[in-house]
Amino acid sequence: MDTDVLVVGAGPAGLMTANELQVAGVSVVLADKLPRRSELSRAGGVQSRTLEAFDQRGLLEPLLASGDFPIGSGHFAGVPLELANIRPREWRYLPQVDLEAFFEDHLAAQGIHARRDHELVDLAQDVESVTATFANGTTIRSRYLVAADGAHSKVRHLLGAEFPGRLGTATVIAADVSLGGIERELSHTWSEDGTWIALFPLGTDAAGQPITRLVLGGPGRSVPRDVPITEDEIREGLRIVFDDRVELLELRYSRRITNAARQAAQYRHGRVFLAGDAAHVHLPLGAQGMNTGIGDAFNLGWKLGAAVHGWAPADLLDSYHAERHPVGAGVLRNVQAQSLYMDWQGTRDPDVLAGQAIFRELAQLPAVQRHLADLMSGMVIRYPIPGDGLVGLPAPDLPVGSSRLHAMLRPGRAILLDPDDQYAKLGDLWSATVSRVTAGRPMLVRPDGYVCWAGSPDELEPALTRWFGEPR
Repeated sequence: MDTDVLVVGAGPAGLMTANELQVAGVSVVLADKLPRRSELSRAGGVQSRTLEAFDQRGLLEPLLASGDFPIGSGHFAGVPLELANIRPREWRYLPQVDLEAFFEDHLAAQGIHARRDHELVDLAQDVESVTATFANGTTIRSRYLVAADGAHSKVRHLLGAEFPGRLGTATVIAADVSLGGIERELSHTWSEDGTWIALFPLGTDAAGQPITRLVLGGPGRSVPRDVPITEDEIREGLRIVFDDRVELLELRYSRRITNAARQAAQYRHGRVFLAGDAAHVHLPLGAQGMNTGIGDAFNLGWKLGAAVHGWAPADLLDSYHAERHPVGAGVLRNVQAQSLYMDWQGTRDPDVLAGQAIFRELAQLPAVQRHLADLMSGMVIRYPIPGDGLVGLPAPDLPVGSSRLHAMLRPGRAILLDPDDQYAKLGDLWSATVSRVTAGRPMLVRPDGYVCWAGSPDELEPALTRWFGEPR
């Protein structure tokens, strides 16, 4: 083998996968077809659950220290959501390009450098390996391969993997701009003719100039994706929505995005796994695509590590699809609902407007705000793990002795909290893969921070066997 795992694609999902594999102590090669890191910021926000995941690897504080990433309120279909009560962090406006730069530097410090100019052209797998061939003549043989190569995934194409769903039927403009005049932290504004603009702050550039993500849509604005975007096109939209109150100072980056909504039927294909946009595509509302892709990586990385090291239960790798496919389906569902309530295409259809008005009224109710905030923060994700209470949910950052639970997850090992020292015998049997701590509250937490046991003592041994194999 040239490496244990080959990761194709050096976007957020691929970078996070490489990091998780490095934490798990297996060798990884990261390959990308681009000659250099993209300067295009396709997403601009990081959810609470993603921030927790970064914290659980000791990356959150250095990441936030690397730039100006303001706290945001989040939104659902343009309705602002109060996320202050979501534990333990708030939503952050954090451009994808800055996130990728941080992770590339972090991985480089661990000796993992993205291999650029590696365009995949062929793929083959057998019972023990995957062989990838690149246009530059390089061939890499690995035990497993993770496809994180985006919405137009070459790996998915070579596999012939089913990718059902809806093709894009309309486009809007997404642009990073400098504006003069009125700028609000979160602004979804509609004009009488259905033209709408959403504004989100992305921090400041090196010169201290504020950068804003602008999304512009409405009737007559849906054109093919390859039609060039002009400054005049954006200025016209600003004039229609804001009159002369907002001025375009600089257009830094722009692209047209579609309302395609598709999801791979299977995330696992033998020794090949789909992650991020290679597994699911949808409108980039709330940066859910990037965050969901990072969640895919966080779920998959430790499981591949277990398989490489030889202690993974027989169906552990299958649990990746079982746990993450429903998450992706839920994101597609909420994005499609948001596009309807936002009147994304600017139809001004009376039925759509009536539904929009009712939704906005309901969205002001505290219980609805909490539910939508949980949904958009990523904290509502519950994996299908048998058990009650916290089981299947992200572990809270409980104080554990003089430390915190999230900090204890940084080595990438599972944690058994045993405050009364009653599970010492079981803990010793699984000590090779599970760290036992005599503090906190009784709980078994997987390396990805999800609770997999917190109930009856009789259920602990089956949980240990289910997730960490036979005693070693």
